[in-house]
Amino acid sequence: MREDPGRGGAQGDADAAAAAAHPLRDTICARRAILHVDMDAFFAAVEVLDDPSLRGRPVIVGGTPEGRGVVAAASYEARRFGVHSAMSAARARRLCPRGVFLRPRGRRYAEISAQIFAVFRDFTPMVEPLSVDEAFLDVTGCQRLFGPAAAIGRAIKDRVREEIGLIASVGVAPNKFLAKLASDLEKPDGFVVIEESEIAERLAPLPVSRLWGVGRVTEQALARRGVRSVCDLLACDPAALEVQLGAAARTLRELAMGRDDRPVAPEGEQRSYGAEITFARDVQSAQELREALDELTERVGGRLRSDGLAARTVHVKARYPDFTTVTRAVTLPEPTALTTVLREAARDLLDRRLERRGRPLRLLGVSVSRLEPVVRAQGELFGDPGREKAAEIDLLVDRVQDRFGRALLRRGARRRPADRGGAA
Repeated sequence: MREDPGRGGAQGDADAAAAAAHPLRDTICARRAILHVDMDAFFAAVEVLDDPSLRGRPVIVGGTPEGRGVVAAASYEARRFGVHSAMSAARARRLCPRGVFLRPRGRRYAEISAQIFAVFRDFTPMVEPLSVDEAFLDVTGCQRLFGPAAAIGRAIKDRVREEIGLIASVGVAPNKFLAKLASDLEKPDGFVVIEESEIAERLAPLPVSRLWGVGRVTEQALARRGVRSVCDLLACDPAALEVQLGAAARTLRELAMGRDDRPVAPEGEQRSYGAEITFARDVQSAQELREALDELTERVGGRLRSDGLAARTVHVKARYPDFTTVTRAVTLPEPTALTTVLREAARDLLDRRLERRGRPLRLLGVSVSRLEPVVRAQGELFGDPGREKAAEIDLLVDRVQDRFGRALLRRGARRRPADRGGAA
């Protein structure tokens, strides 16, 4: 998606004026140099790499149209017909009758991914994998050796093309949010540099959906206030925005001003994801606690899949009315991002390992740790029908929840929202 070149006249003048008054112009930014490298249509591109006769044809990787599978990846030729990931293969066939449907080859994708990441690490050890085909790179400290950040980004892009035969889109910017935004602006085969001096002009006309955390529900809520662009968001009264969106309003304003202080976290650093809930009343019912646990596990699993990661260890945290806090953990036989596997592990910890003995809880939490990229961790995923079906369900649930919010689609029985307190 590119910036809209058609905004002119009074609206264009207003946007330009807003950009000129952008709060970021008075902010001193840290002099970091961050790259975001994202392979274009990775799974489909690998299939074309291995079979050149597929070049120029609509390649669709995933389940078969005859079954109940979903699309894992689609070439840009297939995307022109409206085919996209997480769509049912049957619908993809209706949209693109002449599409070439191929089953995923997890081991091959992992092999190519390893080659790509080896190129990254030739330039910097500060590589944060987001998935098998996407990563952040902090090149701040290696510019004396390899030149400016833009030159490093171009060198990586050229090496991936020449040595591996695939095309990457690269974004170069002072922070992670802007680098990822830049890599997506001119896909496929994009290369975009966002300099500190042009952050305001770049961000002002973009739709608010470009900000992390703005899904379909938040976008619609903002639209009802007349907020459709980043410029509109910055013009809003911060207090009023916080009343509507809660604490998320502050984060959105920071992103709208191009601020993102998160460091690149190299693979191997200890990271974890978690979610917890403090009940509005102490909960004793085993069924209610299990339902809450399932919801928390689904949230954690969705975040893992969104970031292309799998977890090896599952933790459950419980706090009693007297504020005594107990944590239990289990290490899985292999890393996973499947909600069903994570859920069963969390349930076992709650039911058997917590030793609650009927005592009520005031807080319950689920977290995962020992994270690693999903395909390398689950190279055999596509060879196991049961796991494949579970993964397809996860993809569909994630897509619906991302577009319409978690309230629309949940797994299993749910208690009324009034029975719950806030969740962290």
